[in-house]
Amino acid sequence: MNYASQLSQLVTSALSEDIGPGDYSTLATIDPGERGKAVLKIKQDGILAGVAVAEEIFRQVEPGTLFNKIKEDGEPMAYGETAFEIEASVHTILKTERLVLNAMQRMSGIATLTAKYVQQLEGYATKLLDTRKTTPNFRLLEKEAVRIGGAVNHRFGLYDMIMLKDNHIDYCGGIEKAINKAYAYVQENGLSLKIEVETRSLDDVQKVMATGKVDRIMLDNFTPAQIMPALEIIGGKYETEASGGINFQNIKSYAATGVDYISSGAIIHQAISLDLSLKAVKS
Repeated sequence: MNYASQLSQLVTSALSEDIGPGDYSTLATIDPGERGKAVLKIKQDGILAGVAVAEEIFRQVEPGTLFNKIKEDGEPMAYGETAFEIEASVHTILKTERLVLNAMQRMSGIATLTAKYVQQLEGYATKLLDTRKTTPNFRLLEKEAVRIGGAVNHRFGLYDMIMLKDNHIDYCGGIEKAINKAYAYVQENGLSLKIEVETRSLDDVQKVMATGKVDRIMLDNFTPAQIMPALEIIGGKYETEASGGINFQNIKSYAATGVDYISSGAIIHQAISLDLSLKAVKS
């Protein structure tokens, strides 16, 4: 399923959760034929994200919604600016208001924090990845916000990459056995999946190099000083990813090692939603 289909499905489900059998506050007070205008007001500086999502929400409820984008996803935003204007049924505006704000505030917070991390990597070849540490049923939009903020999406779920982490390795009976079984599984089932393996020591790295059959080596909870000899052992043969214990204060020291990727769950799970509001425009 592509992004557009997944987004449509997410919006349908979220609207159903919020509206249920009916928006009774609106049904009780607003004539069904009433038309209205509203603007999305920015109340906090940051990176804007979720404009395209907001348009999908409005158009799913009312395809004929007039949606005028003033700012694009990924643009810097400042207090007092307007992101977009809409004209639609007042029922549509009131039914969608909270979902639009929930999505955009969360996404803008993630995009803003991601952009700050990405700025720390300027001048280095290292790319920033997200993780699967996301909110259930909201991963699509959280990862889209990461992309808007300038980082790169890691695997979306358990199905689009083989990642052999510590528990897989321990349950399987060792790193070499886990790699060999994963590689055989991919070949036997005709899957076009990359294989990444987590290493916890230089000894693990040596074992992976002796075994081969992987695409990327994760250096988990390695310090920058420990990453340097690991990269020498790997010698550019496989992609490398540093993970664990990496934060805004030390990310530059990891990038300076020359590792290909740095993954961070913090850019999603530590992001703080930004303040936005949808306000009626009086005629």
